[in-house]
Amino acid sequence: MASQEPAAEVLTPEKAAAIPWADARVRLSDSRFYWLATTGADGAPHVRPVLAVWVDGALHSTSSPTAVKARNLERSPNCSVTVRTDDLDLVLEGRATKVVDEPTLRQVGEVYIEKYEWPVTVRDSAFDAPYGAPTAGPPPYELYRIDADVVFGFGTDDALGPRTTRWRF
Repeated sequence: MASQEPAAEVLTPEKAAAIPWADARVRLSDSRFYWLATTGADGAPHVRPVLAVWVDGALHSTSSPTAVKARNLERSPNCSVTVRTDDLDLVLEGRATKVVDEPTLRQVGEVYIEKYEWPVTVRDSAFDAPYGAPTAGPPPYELYRIDADVVFGFGTDDALGPRTTRWRF
């Protein structure tokens, strides 16, 4: 996704212009809180709040390897991530891939430090940190890259409301 520009399509009946992908991408990058949806072994949805960062054209998020979301992603990489901003709700549908190479872990770790002030280091192909979310348990924290297949942008104000857009990758 780093160099790929998605095809945009307005989904509202009005003949409004599509929301530029660059505008949606900034919101995906700058948001602080996200919701990750995975599917359990029984087909039931599993949704949890996560912290995420945008690096090299994709969202990245972490999980303890013992967490349900990590087990779900190992079984099926298909997932959704949602984020709410002041004027645009975004839904990213795609696939998660575990990241284990140290250069990428270090690169993404630096973004986590900058965005969240979370002091991660790389150890044994995962993140180590002196603390995590209260429900995350102790390290290691595995990193997942979430590549979009499609992103939906639902405008929530008068300017963007008539311009609900779908971007296909």
